[in-house]
Amino acid sequence: MNLKDESWYRLTRPHTLTAAVMPVLIGTAMGFADGTVDVALFAAMLIASVLIQSAVNMFNEYFDFKRGLDTAESVGIGGVIVNKEMEERTVLLTAVAFFSVSVLLGVYVCARTTWWIAVVGSASMFIGYLYSAGPRPLAYTSFGELAAGIFMGPVIVLISYFVQTRRMTLDAVLISVPISILVAAILMANNIRDALPDSQKGRRTLAVLWGKTRATSFLGWMFACAMLWTIGLVMYRLLSPWTLIVLLSLPKAVQSVRSFKKGNTPGEMLPAMKAASVLHSQFGLLLTLGIVLGKYLPVH
Repeated sequence: MNLKDESWYRLTRPHTLTAAVMPVLIGTAMGFADGTVDVALFAAMLIASVLIQSAVNMFNEYFDFKRGLDTAESVGIGGVIVNKEMEERTVLLTAVAFFSVSVLLGVYVCARTTWWIAVVGSASMFIGYLYSAGPRPLAYTSFGELAAGIFMGPVIVLISYFVQTRRMTLDAVLISVPISILVAAILMANNIRDALPDSQKGRRTLAVLWGKTRATSFLGWMFACAMLWTIGLVMYRLLSPWTLIVLLSLPKAVQSVRSFKKGNTPGEMLPAMKAASVLHSQFGLLLTLGIVLGKYLPVH
């Protein structure tokens, strides 16, 4: 991979794209369990979701640079602007282009299902833009985790489920909760890592307001709630016992919390943040697999 390709790769912040992929996989798997999968709609949803998340990352890169928040020493960013690998305008226009392509894919999905999806999808994109843009970006407040949990959790899961089945159920809403918690946990982990520089630059995230110790404890409870919620869904027979394989992702939760407790600087806490992202990926893949196995190998 040459330097230019590496710059584009880092700009998308690939470790965050699990937040875009897993909800689509889970919603589609739920549709499959109900007896239907449209591959074209699944592909359109997946590509659009990844493009939107990538664009949000690019807007974040652009606006944080414009506000003077990112430096060459910042951890966890793409760094292509501060390191003079790309022009600011290039990053901004690429983000707009990604949004535009996702809109075209959304038109295709709506044309085959319902135009109400356009309303929900537009709201999601707008919130994604406001995460970094506007006079008071969500990233600078204590509402970032809530916004991410809702729009990168239930909203995407339920849209993905709806385009396959043309219906919405309470069961689908309940099944979307654990992945919602874990995507919010990714952002919480990111904010714990960046709490010190964020506080110096005027951000008021939950991690800044609560402090590292309390925020890390809350992160641990988020991981526990996602696991316990899934166990509860199995007990109430809303999910197959096969989905208990999500517990195999538990070591990553333990690793993330322990790493945060040991680390003091953003660089030292970077492995903890990455562990939270990997946990989301593992949990999402295992939940998808468990749902599919429940269809083919029902346990009575």
